[in-house]
Amino acid sequence: MIWARPLSLDGAYEAHPLLARTGLSSNERGLVAGGLERVAVVTGLDERSREALADVVDAAWIGGTRDTAIIRYSRASVQGWCAQLGEQPALKEALARLEVAVVPLQAAEWGGKRFEWGSRTYVMGVVNVTPDSFSDGGEFLSPDAAAAHADGLVKAGADLLDIGGQSTRPGAKAVSEGEEVERVLPVVERLRKALPDVPLSIDTSRVAVAKAALAAGVAVVNDVTGLTDDLLLAEVAKAKAGACAMHMQGTPETMQQAPSYADLVGEVLDFLEAALRRAEAAGVSRHAVLVDPGIGFGKSVGHNLYLLRRLGELRLLGAPVLVGTSRKAFLRTLTGGKAPAERVVASATSAAIAAVCRGADMVRVHDVAETRDAVAVADAVRLAREGGSLLE
Repeated sequence: MIWARPLSLDGAYEAHPLLARTGLSSNERGLVAGGLERVAVVTGLDERSREALADVVDAAWIGGTRDTAIIRYSRASVQGWCAQLGEQPALKEALARLEVAVVPLQAAEWGGKRFEWGSRTYVMGVVNVTPDSFSDGGEFLSPDAAAAHADGLVKAGADLLDIGGQSTRPGAKAVSEGEEVERVLPVVERLRKALPDVPLSIDTSRVAVAKAALAAGVAVVNDVTGLTDDLLLAEVAKAKAGACAMHMQGTPETMQQAPSYADLVGEVLDFLEAALRRAEAAGVSRHAVLVDPGIGFGKSVGHNLYLLRRLGELRLLGAPVLVGTSRKAFLRTLTGGKAPAERVVASATSAAIAAVCRGADMVRVHDVAETRDAVAVADAVRLAREGGSLLE
């Protein structure tokens, strides 16, 4: 696919991998670093679309070679270019997304709760009903233990609870659909009665599990395989529920065996856009689907950090963004080998970075109280407007 990807003004243009693909001279890179206009890198071009882009943007063209170009743009210029690109629908769509990235998203309503994307960062609390999850496997296997844990997460400030009965840690073995249903359904039913005002999510990629959970009152299906099963999507549409599409390279059993990418963010964008189109074709609105870059799922430590740094590019998808960094292995590396339960500060910090710097709409976490405080501060910084009377 063709993507027009905005470059944030973070002072790191010279080191930006996309610029290396454009063939810009040092002088041309200086123009980009000046930051006088917004700048986008357009990727996925063939000869015809590159010529069409150069023709339509004219003086806004900075340079480029092969499949990549770099352009200056404003909102008005994008609208004018799109009007001229009737014979290049893919290019037109790519440029139009530059506007999509800054337009407020439509709110979602799940389980009776309204989620106003952009107003603050929402917190999804994790309820693992598994014996082998990497962080808390075996702690909340019984419905009583899971319900008590969930109640604590809600009191700590969770906006939504994500219930999972199949571990997706690296190397995890799959259990049968029947066993997964037996693990999660009693917990869903218990929480639906005990916490009627709290939306529930089911962390599954299985149709039978999703169907049973939706019938029991779950509002969101969180699928780590990226909504690739049309039958699962049909169940989500029938229930008028929400969904989450996550990117993963490989499977939980294989995903951490030397993951590699030619263009990490571009490949994640392609994967998630395909998931959103499948959802729309099944009758699930794009605004009802969270997109998740899949931190830790088929990514190295460097991949995870780079995705967080460039998280804002996921705004091009026109869907709310969910990020899950909580207690994950890349934080172990960054904190000198700390165990999962000792990564609370690192987890909350990474959630705050996702919230304030790159605009995550929701974070999926184990440690709700600490993360809620961290993202509250991050949101306050992001939304701060008291710059003095001259700026009112």
